[in-house]
Amino acid sequence: MKPGLREIWDGQLLIGDGAMGTYLYQMGFPVGISYEELNLIHPEVVGDVHRRYIDAGANLIETNTFSANFDKLSKYGLESKVEQINRAGVKIAREAAGNNGYVVGAIGSIRGGRRANISNKELKGYFEQQISALLTEDVDGILLETFYDVEELLIALRRVRKLSDLPVICQFAVEDVTTLDGYTMPEAFSIITEEGADVIGFNCRTGPSGIMRAMDTLQGHLQVPMSVFPNAGIADYVDGQYRYAATPEYFAQSAVKFAELGARILGGCCGTTPEHIAAIAGALKDYIPMPLPQPVITSQRDRIAVAERDEEDEGGGAFTGKPSIVDLVKERHTVIVELDPPRDLDITKFMDGAKALQEAGADALTLADNSLAVTRMSNMALGHLVQSQLGLRPLIHIACRDRNLIGTQSHMMGFDALGIDHVLAVTGDPARFGDLPGSSSVYDLTSFEIIRMIKQLNDGIAFSGKPLKQKAKFVVGAAFNPNVKHLDKAVQRLEKKIASGADYIMTQPVYDPELIAAIKEATAHLNIPIFIGIMPLASGRNAEYLHNEVPGIQLSDEVRQRMAGLEGAEGRQMGINIAKELLDVAMDNFNGIYLMTPFMFYDMSVQLIKYVWEKSEHRAPHLFQSK
Repeated sequence: MKPGLREIWDGQLLIGDGAMGTYLYQMGFPVGISYEELNLIHPEVVGDVHRRYIDAGANLIETNTFSANFDKLSKYGLESKVEQINRAGVKIAREAAGNNGYVVGAIGSIRGGRRANISNKELKGYFEQQISALLTEDVDGILLETFYDVEELLIALRRVRKLSDLPVICQFAVEDVTTLDGYTMPEAFSIITEEGADVIGFNCRTGPSGIMRAMDTLQGHLQVPMSVFPNAGIADYVDGQYRYAATPEYFAQSAVKFAELGARILGGCCGTTPEHIAAIAGALKDYIPMPLPQPVITSQRDRIAVAERDEEDEGGGAFTGKPSIVDLVKERHTVIVELDPPRDLDITKFMDGAKALQEAGADALTLADNSLAVTRMSNMALGHLVQSQLGLRPLIHIACRDRNLIGTQSHMMGFDALGIDHVLAVTGDPARFGDLPGSSSVYDLTSFEIIRMIKQLNDGIAFSGKPLKQKAKFVVGAAFNPNVKHLDKAVQRLEKKIASGADYIMTQPVYDPELIAAIKEATAHLNIPIFIGIMPLASGRNAEYLHNEVPGIQLSDEVRQRMAGLEGAEGRQMGINIAKELLDVAMDNFNGIYLMTPFMFYDMSVQLIKYVWEKSEHRAPHLFQSK
């Protein structure tokens, strides 16, 4: 009978396996599928990968269940197969490992460093479901890997300890000497040890060098054995393939250093292959580990402070100390005007239009983010010019379509540096319907998630969960389409955006006075301001195009009849007349007015801005001076 894991790692080394996901990718399985589903549909492939690592010298095998939880599997419609996939994963690994090998049930982080995207209550349920499934089969222990923060790892570890006394290996994914929720590594190790972890270590995120730096901070603080599963360096994307630079020879050299620092389990993560594991096993074949040092208890927490931004230094913003759009609309009618960035490099007409709108009394100029997936000039660049040259507040749209998590946070950090603090979070029209149909739609985030993540920056926390040195001050808007059959359901979706952190609402254009009144009634219970969208029609053809071809816009039969056959100046004048009638109703029900400029006819918006101020009991902001 083989000894238990706790007996093994107290005095000798275990060789872990290498990557599963990236190895399957190298074998030809594409990104975008569930590799865990292969436990059910191609068990022979998963078993073959396990056997290759065993043949290379591994005696501890991870089940192919890293993302086999309800949340991750639901993205592939596999949420009903959590138990099947996990149990199959254990059976495949056990068959491959035989009687002498050890099998640990692999459980990965669900949040993946995104602290705001899932509640603790949900985490508890998802972890418990997966752990229970793994425990129904013959595992020698549980491996909790690729966790970025102490909080989520504690939740998972406590679920294991609630259900079992099997050995538990806990692994952080770090690129620095702290976790993403601000714990030093000695603190994190101490906390996890006190909660019952048998082995604590590192995997993923970085190669041997980065993990070595993290281990250096633990000298004198080891209370339990360590595990180390580095990546094969940093991935490079060459000729449509991901490639990793770290060679097996380099891994062999690093393995001895890891063992000298207290590692008892050594394997590999992303990019590693059976050749890397063979190199580790060869380098440590005759290695006799030194006894672990006496533990030094370090339980005091030293959180990274988030500096409050100095009230007198707002990062160069032009509107320091001035009321936000949300503040203004609570006091008076407030006008936001949309002007599309140009599709060319010439910004002359755009800047002329922005100046005319500013002089007419617009409170903010809003710029879309490549609306209808048509390529236009960067709204960040134009927003900065509008703010710096005209003194007009920019309100910038942020689409989920074009940027992944990295690009979105980088974009938001750029806005903060420029002092642009008003944004509108939108999903964005699919790229395949725009002027570059071969481009990709990213959609790393939903509209709900992007609102939460932007507001997370206001708490001084990066998208990854890592503390920032100062807090942002974004005022975040959400889009609302009331042109639907069931307005109540649209409002329910709107409520979710508000729950995610939206500060104000901007609607799609409305062309029915009765619908404006209905919106007022349906949203009366909401506690954030709504800006009613009004877009003057430019012609009869424009009216038919919007009604029949543009998602989220619906014209009444009466409006279409009035616009029918009208073109040129006659069509634009009728469009203005209809817009004024809509403004009459909108201003009676809402303080927030959102005017959309068609085809750069900014003189139409100028007329409507002036109409708002004529009707409003308040005058335009730049006319408030006493005479």
